[in-house]
Amino acid sequence: MEHPGEGTRNGGSFVVSCESVSFSYPGSGRPALSDVSFELRPGEYVGVVGPNGGGKSTLVRLLNGLLKPDSGRVLVSGRDPATEPFEVRKHLGILFQDPENGLVAPFVEDDVAFGLENLGVPRKEMRDRVAGAIRAVGLEGFERREPDTLSGGEKQRVALAGLLAVEPDILVLDEPTSMLDAAGRREVLAYLETLRAEKTVLHVTHHLEELVRSDRILVLNGGELVADKTPERFLSDADLLRENRLVLPVVQRLALEIGLSPARLRTPETLAEAILAKTESGTRAG
Repeated sequence: MEHPGEGTRNGGSFVVSCESVSFSYPGSGRPALSDVSFELRPGEYVGVVGPNGGGKSTLVRLLNGLLKPDSGRVLVSGRDPATEPFEVRKHLGILFQDPENGLVAPFVEDDVAFGLENLGVPRKEMRDRVAGAIRAVGLEGFERREPDTLSGGEKQRVALAGLLAVEPDILVLDEPTSMLDAAGRREVLAYLETLRAEKTVLHVTHHLEELVRSDRILVLNGGELVADKTPERFLSDADLLRENRLVLPVVQRLALEIGLSPARLRTPETLAEAILAKTESGTRAG
């Protein structure tokens, strides 16, 4: 298995580290995770993909201390989530797939403040951080809106604002767009793009096109980490995609078929521009 970061393993610090982590649910015939090892460096944007039952959700629960490994070790900002979950959650926030589950207050600003209240943040600091988080996700003017009146994309951005207000160093995105329509997905993904290099991000998704600009992509299947590749190598590896029941998005599939880089093209518009540029280049060469 390829590990793009192995050359720097001895240099710099890792904000997330999984060392030979294994976990089995009671009564299960096979491990949910088996001997999984990887690290995240500060500012990395890393995707996690794989078929259903591959171990993605188990990994998320291990990272925030909801589960404890049977063997191996998980460290988040140097702390063990199994023994120091509340300390870990100051550094790591999770955005789940269903925004409805994360909205608990009658108004948007109260919802964004919820995590800060639990941490005992002073009132003035809380107001400043809530205002900054709401502004960051583009929802100024929504402070006194009731969450039930918002679209799916707006609800997910409120949930994200609640995480940002706590100011975690690490964001874990657990299928954050799977419950959204096309417009909602575009809203959330556009904002997540602005977080690149500001936060360390682990993005779990079934939508491979969401990861074309990530730094690395991890593939979990049958509880094992079967690949750790750059997007370019991942999207070009037909055998890896087939063996792990991963379907290449239409834009990337077409790009490969006509000899273009699949990792640099995210939308039909960018594909069309690349085809035009290639055609013009060929015409000039002729």
